[in-house]
Amino acid sequence: MKLDPVTTNPDSYKVVFENDQVRVLEYTDKPGHLTTPHEHPDSVMYTLSTFRRRLISDQGQKEVELKAGTTAWLSAQVHAGENIGDTDTHVLFVELKGSHSEDGTLGPQV
Repeated sequence: MKLDPVTTNPDSYKVVFENDQVRVLEYTDKPGHLTTPHEHPDSVMYTLSTFRRRLISDQGQKEVELKAGTTAWLSAQVHAGENIGDTDTHVLFVELKGSHSEDGTLGPQV
């Protein structure tokens, strides 16, 4: 992955577990924070907080609001994200190694 979020945004992403099949990332930020572009492989996302974000990619922009405790599918994609709400973002991503969907839909699919 050339735009690995742990490398492009090390203040927000950290690896909390990794093996041959998956990598688990923890993501945190504050209101107003904007990430640099980064990529995700196919992933499962679990939200630990309620938040609002704007996702920006070559496909355009999408605003999402997710409640704490939401589990969603995230197709492989490249994007930047901005916390447009008034709460911190706290999320776990379970990245599936060796799996890249053709979908590329921007944002989570709840």
